[in-house]
Amino acid sequence: MDHKVIQILMILLFYPETSAAGVKDVNEGDPVDINCKLPDTGTIVFWFRAVDGAEMELIGSFSTNGQPKAPRDNFNRDFSLKKQMNDFVLTVKSFKKRTDSGLYSCAALTGGNKLTFGPVTQLRGKPKPTTPPPPPPRDVTTRQMSTTPKNCLCNDKSTVPFMFCSPIVLGSLAGGCGLLLLLLIITVLYCNNIRTRRCPHHYKRKPRTTALEKQMMTNRHI
Repeated sequence: MDHKVIQILMILLFYPETSAAGVKDVNEGDPVDINCKLPDTGTIVFWFRAVDGAEMELIGSFSTNGQPKAPRDNFNRDFSLKKQMNDFVLTVKSFKKRTDSGLYSCAALTGGNKLTFGPVTQLRGKPKPTTPPPPPPRDVTTRQMSTTPKNCLCNDKSTVPFMFCSPIVLGSLAGGCGLLLLLLIITVLYCNNIRTRRCPHHYKRKPRTTALEKQMMTNRHI
């Protein structure tokens, strides 16, 4: 009997194309049924699997009505088997991606020395859904919004801030012009004051010349 089991495992390893393979994607912890339909149940049925990253193992041998004959250790904890018409249904009670992913199949011993294989089913674990990163704290978002400079849309008349931009801009320009004018007046007055102190004779009024003095000056020239 051990020789027959070795033959089954070697066929599964080197000739997986001999049986039509179906793929089932299973969530972690969910039960999953594996159907295996045999054209002839023969005298005994074997279930075996080739787990990813591990050695092949015999799940057990069973009678043609689904009763266990030589199941593996802890079979009732991890599996259950039932017969539905000509189908043998192996149930993995709680799928674990790390230990249950792989190829499953059954075979029947017919004619005393002939093995008839059923279809091969591949179990795969579904990838875990990726969770989006959590949003930033609310205070950080508020701080970023408050420190971002905002442009005054003075040229956009369709926006409300335009009503407040014109008085602000015009007031700033008027204040600046007034300050420049005041500085200019102060500078002119200050320069005139300095000039008067340094050259007072330029600003003295000359006495008015009388008619007699004009006559005498004319006679001198003659």
